[in-house]
Amino acid sequence: MKFDLRKRVVELLSANPGKRYKARDIAVWITETYPEASAAKLEKSASLHNHTQLLNQIVAEIGANRPQWQRQMPQLRTTEGVRPRLFYWTEKTERQEVEEVESGGSGHIEVDIDVAERDAPKQVEKVTPRRSEHDLYPMLIEFLEAEHNVRGFRIDEKRSSNAYGSGGNKWLFPDVVGMENLTTGLHPEVITAVRESRDRQIRLWSFEVKLLINRSNARETYFQAVSNSSWANFGYLVAANFEGAETLKELRILYAMHGIGLIRLDEENPVESEILVPAREKPDIEWPMCSRLANENKDFKTFMMKVRQFFQTGDM
Repeated sequence: MKFDLRKRVVELLSANPGKRYKARDIAVWITETYPEASAAKLEKSASLHNHTQLLNQIVAEIGANRPQWQRQMPQLRTTEGVRPRLFYWTEKTERQEVEEVESGGSGHIEVDIDVAERDAPKQVEKVTPRRSEHDLYPMLIEFLEAEHNVRGFRIDEKRSSNAYGSGGNKWLFPDVVGMENLTTGLHPEVITAVRESRDRQIRLWSFEVKLLINRSNARETYFQAVSNSSWANFGYLVAANFEGAETLKELRILYAMHGIGLIRLDEENPVESEILVPAREKPDIEWPMCSRLANENKDFKTFMMKVRQFFQTGDM
């Protein structure tokens, strides 16, 4: 039997729609399901000498062919910004995927194949519970405080006055804001000197959080972050999942123009989250916009009170 890699990948994924596989999982399945074709591939290659090398080669070929396959088969999807990348198959459009996630649809399934027992491979299905966007806020705050010394605060847009009527506050409020003390770790005398010199002591951060970003909503969510982060030193777009071959490419293009960074949030272990693209710093805080936000929203007003307290006492 011919070793047709693309055909085998599609065979596995299309037979298990929605299940997410690592490239190595796929390679293991192929060699176990088609041992004769795999053995023939191993025998024909002068550079491959054992089964482990064959698996590594198949994994490399899956990765190398992925962009072309995805252009040819829109049903083939992958996660982006997370390693190892996960492959899956779906007949849904990317917009439908976003709508399902935001409406609280069922969790996705990840499949791990136990390669230690090649004679009797096991498939272990792990269903990731579907979370709401609100579940991500404390995870992001945990990551900020643990890894970046940024104290995070939730901003609930429902606590706004809506003085400008329906739509008047659209894309105005971030989901989470943060304060970073630039004097942390300095000698007390130096801290006093910085405060008396009126030099900069603090940076303010702003975050727009999404469950899923793919090509269908990448630009919309990015410009939402641009809009509601205009007042801060740093603005970030945060997502638990980036999916689609061109999604991060598009977001990086937008970053070059607008400077909003990207964070991938790890739902299983928030402190393992990572900044994919560092935000471009703006040297000055837009205090008039902060005033607008404080007038409109009680949570942001409380945040500004925390900022004032810091300038007065140095405490966060």
